[in-house]
Amino acid sequence: MNYKPFQVADDIKVKLFKSMLKPRMIEEKMLILLRQGKVSKWFSGIGQEAISVGVTSALNSDEYILPMHRNLGVFTTREIPLYRLFTQWQGKASGFTQGRDRSFHFGTQEFKIIGMISHLGPQLGVADGIALAHKLRNEKRVTAVFTGEGATSEGDFHEALNVAAVWELPVLFCIENNGYGLSTPTNEQFRCENLADKGIGYGMESHIIDGNNILEVYIKVSELVEDMRINPRPVLLEFKTFRMRGHEEASGTKYVPQDLLDTWAEKDPLENFTSFLKKEKILTDDIIDSIRAEFQAEIDEHLQRAYAEESITPNESKELSEVYQKFEFKDITPSIHTKNIRLIDAISDGLRASMKKFDNLVIMGQDVAEYGGVFKITDGFVEDFGKERVRNTPICESAIVSAAMGLSINGIKAVMEMQFADFASTGFNPIVNYLAKSFYRWGEKADVVIRMPCGGGVAAGPFHSQTNEAWFTKTPGLKVVYPAFPYDAKGLLATAIEDPNPVLFFEHKGLYRSMYQEVPVNYYTLPFGKASLLREGSSITIVTYGAGVHWALECLDNNMEIQADLLDLRTLQPLDINAIYDSVKKTGKLIILQEDSLFGGIASDISALVMENCFEYLDGPIRRVGSLETPIPFDAKLEQQYLAKSRFESALLELIAY
Repeated sequence: MNYKPFQVADDIKVKLFKSMLKPRMIEEKMLILLRQGKVSKWFSGIGQEAISVGVTSALNSDEYILPMHRNLGVFTTREIPLYRLFTQWQGKASGFTQGRDRSFHFGTQEFKIIGMISHLGPQLGVADGIALAHKLRNEKRVTAVFTGEGATSEGDFHEALNVAAVWELPVLFCIENNGYGLSTPTNEQFRCENLADKGIGYGMESHIIDGNNILEVYIKVSELVEDMRINPRPVLLEFKTFRMRGHEEASGTKYVPQDLLDTWAEKDPLENFTSFLKKEKILTDDIIDSIRAEFQAEIDEHLQRAYAEESITPNESKELSEVYQKFEFKDITPSIHTKNIRLIDAISDGLRASMKKFDNLVIMGQDVAEYGGVFKITDGFVEDFGKERVRNTPICESAIVSAAMGLSINGIKAVMEMQFADFASTGFNPIVNYLAKSFYRWGEKADVVIRMPCGGGVAAGPFHSQTNEAWFTKTPGLKVVYPAFPYDAKGLLATAIEDPNPVLFFEHKGLYRSMYQEVPVNYYTLPFGKASLLREGSSITIVTYGAGVHWALECLDNNMEIQADLLDLRTLQPLDINAIYDSVKKTGKLIILQEDSLFGGIASDISALVMENCFEYLDGPIRRVGSLETPIPFDAKLEQQYLAKSRFESALLELIAY
């Protein structure tokens, strides 16, 4: 490989050499430890150090990097103490995930590194959100995010590039074209000649760089990021390189032709750069030996420190207490001054009040700006708060959920409107795998609220009518709120936005304009995990939420002889299970009503919990009432037949008579 004498100072060249040598030596040691069974898995970046080191060296230390699992050079160039890395890979408490995740699946705010998840794609959208936060604060910073050629086939890749281009975000998208996605060669992954060509479709500047030439990487990236800080825009970089070892060590490389391995072995970035520096008389063998000895001593010392640390002793209470970031609820009491408004107005008022309270709050969603959202909840918000904080998005739920996470990482609260709760399916991965798990994995909050217009009764058909809360109550790390009244909606929304944990906030479309209530005009909060007792009686307990509350109230009004406790759950995660237990112990009978189809819904879990904890108090079987086990039909009569409302009264009367 021929290096041109780029205009880089000799001390920088030596620093780049050291920055490549250290991860190479660590990897060589890790491969030995892997064979000895002292680490469980390893993704080797040997032969690709120039990319990680060159990009990281070109960035400032206060600029975020989102690496992959073959980018050890990012972590070492940012000078993370090696024992922290070693304990991370050994699953010990000093590791960044405290044994809860492995290898490079972690992040650290201290070193401005945000780790990957195995699903790869979402981190590209997270980079968008981080860069957006910098741009909103007028900070001249660039965010770099890595991916491999395989992940460029994922939808998240295309969504993230499109969002970055539309919003002119200073994101450096770094593709390491390794030649193979696990064992699948590039000619079976894409048909364009170069991956850099994909930038054209998004109106994005792109470049091809020799990923095995450290000086070319460093010089080109340095020039780009210096300009991007002044002229914010995304740039797509394709680094031509090769993965010399398996996808991970267990995979091997038998599927790679030997002549191809030989060709790339001759392009080894460290070996070639070493030869270049010796030829230029910048380094000598003695100096190199001295550097190696220094690194070897550091590696050995930090390995011993990691070995000396005791293995983790499982602590159940610790595990359970660290799924969510601690949130100290502040009870802000409602004013005596009220106005009679609809549910939809209460949500709009709550959002507006929160936008005034938190100047670092951003609302994102399809058509939420000038149009005011399809339900007009954010109508007029652009005039009051500006388009920077009230942002129309492309139709790409996954990237916007991920961008909301990126905003949170970089200190900005986010509310995303999922235009319909049904559409959360296209953003499901980052919700349940990134937002939900980040705090448990490495202590990073997800200060994100996702608004979920939901529910049937409005003849909207199978794709605009689901009440899909059970998708999320199953996932530890998420909070799920589902108000039935305007008063609750405004107060609970304020709490959701104050809470640094991810909240799915369900809003029933059928109640938007039909449900009126006196609502305090001021900003106030209501606690999560506290059900509301709407009716009191001794004969039966009715537990429900959302539209089911109003169905139950209507049924009780039509059957005045029924003396029932009626509990409106209000929040499903956290769940006020003690209120249910207390009521069941008093009445001896329980019926649970949900709008969702019956199987696998939250009613099943409540039923099981009561059976396990209150069995001796029951005077009859627990009844669950839900909608039919079909998709939601469009025709009004079919929808009426589908909904649980049509079956609730008879089930209630049967259980009372039992």
